[in-house]
Amino acid sequence: MKITVQSIGLTPHEPLESHIEKKVSKLGTFYDKIQDCKVFLKVENNADRNNKTTEIILVVPGDDIVVKKTCATFEESLDLCVDTAKKLLIKKKELA
Repeated sequence: MKITVQSIGLTPHEPLESHIEKKVSKLGTFYDKIQDCKVFLKVENNADRNNKTTEIILVVPGDDIVVKKTCATFEESLDLCVDTAKKLLIKKKELA
């Protein structure tokens, strides 16, 4: 699975990039037909503290899986995205 990280309006630091790599690469254990994974990091411009948005797009046969979460930190939003994607991948595997 190829992992692509795009950040809009920021430059991710090394610990964040390794956290993304570690978390997202585990998704392959739940569904082995993931072809590509795109991770988008974005800081929303609003006064709210919860303004860090992470979006994961998993390219799989059939319909792509898209998960988007906004939290106070990118690590937190990434963890929520990965948890949701994991559940969707397990469901997709059971239906296949």
